[in-house]
Amino acid sequence: MELKDFYSVRRRIGRLIRETPLERSPFLSDHSGGEIWLKLENQQITGSFKARGALNKLLQLSEEERGRGIVAASSGNHAQGVGYAARMLGIVATIVVPSNTPKVKLEAIRRFGVELVVRGDEYMEAERLARRIEREEGKPFISGYNDLDVVAGQGTVGLEMMEAMPDLDVVLVPVGGGGLISGVGCAVKSIDPGVEVVGVQSVASPVMCESVRQGRIVDIELWESVAEGLHGGIEEGAITFEMCQRYVDEFMLVQDETIVRSMGLMLSRQHQVVEGSGAVGVAAIMENPDKFSDRVVGVVISGGNVDTELVKRALNTI
Repeated sequence: MELKDFYSVRRRIGRLIRETPLERSPFLSDHSGGEIWLKLENQQITGSFKARGALNKLLQLSEEERGRGIVAASSGNHAQGVGYAARMLGIVATIVVPSNTPKVKLEAIRRFGVELVVRGDEYMEAERLARRIEREEGKPFISGYNDLDVVAGQGTVGLEMMEAMPDLDVVLVPVGGGGLISGVGCAVKSIDPGVEVVGVQSVASPVMCESVRQGRIVDIELWESVAEGLHGGIEEGAITFEMCQRYVDEFMLVQDETIVRSMGLMLSRQHQVVEGSGAVGVAAIMENPDKFSDRVVGVVISGGNVDTELVKRALNTI
């Protein structure tokens, strides 16, 4: 993808999404000695960046494909993005989610009028069922990460960041299947190749980090995490693996305890409700403040769909 592609995507989806704020964080700037700016995709329509990629994909389906209906698998936010896009475009959507999907996300998905199926203990089980529906019913499968149109949609986050803050030195991006960081990394480096792109994952689910380290997509044991949106494996042949190899300069792994505390700090100090997956970049700065001293840092806060009980837990850590 080239820079002009991201501008084209923005024109395509612009009327249906929000250009979210890039807001300075005083408490993170003081903690690190750098200038920390937060890209608040928790304020996006549906509460996460996922609406961008879903809209870009669905807007490019043919009338015949739209008429068949679509199917997707998600741990929550992609499902809401697809549900929102499908409702706006009048497309029937089937969404398969794993059983660990937070209640707040399940309720939000249902509000879009999709057919919701709960299957499996983790994301890859849900995706396997969705792929079977694709084969048996002929519904186009809308991947949350393994699709160039979806990746290009997510990349508009990076485009907006660079336009708002051209002198960024580092961009911190949450990583699950890699759709967000692939798009953001490509867009950012198309504008300024010198910007360092850092992917952040929980130690409970470092699949992309380990895959890039080993030079191949790997299947590793996963542990329960409050960053459930980043949880799960990567399908073989995923385009995001090669894109992460190309555009990601470094991966950082953070502890779940730090993620929870970061959620509490974001609410108490920044007045922002942030889910675990969206707080991993903040956690990376909390654990490694010296790394960001005297640097201008953009942090993608990827979502804010979180259960009340986890919010209470997060506030009890500060």
